[in-house]
Amino acid sequence: MKKDIHPANYRTVVFKDISLDKSWLGKSTSNTKETMKWEDGNEYPLIKLEISSESHPFFTGKMKLVDTAGRIDKFKKRYTKKAAEEKPAE
Repeated sequence: MKKDIHPANYRTVVFKDISLDKSWLGKSTSNTKETMKWEDGNEYPLIKLEISSESHPFFTGKMKLVDTAGRIDKFKKRYTKKAAEEKPAE
């Protein structure tokens, strides 16, 4: 294995899947300004995830709609607008 290619600043962080509001401890080198008090009373850096293996349909086997950025509403708005323009006048 090559030496000095992996980061040395791994630290314990809290990962939070915001679509399920589920959190767990893990290790990461990612920078974050937010922190969270964990069950053990210690405060850890917080990394928020929109989707994780806990909520992704491939891992869960369930189709679940996750719309955190309003993408579905934007699509529906655009589609209905286009459909109205293409509708022939009677």
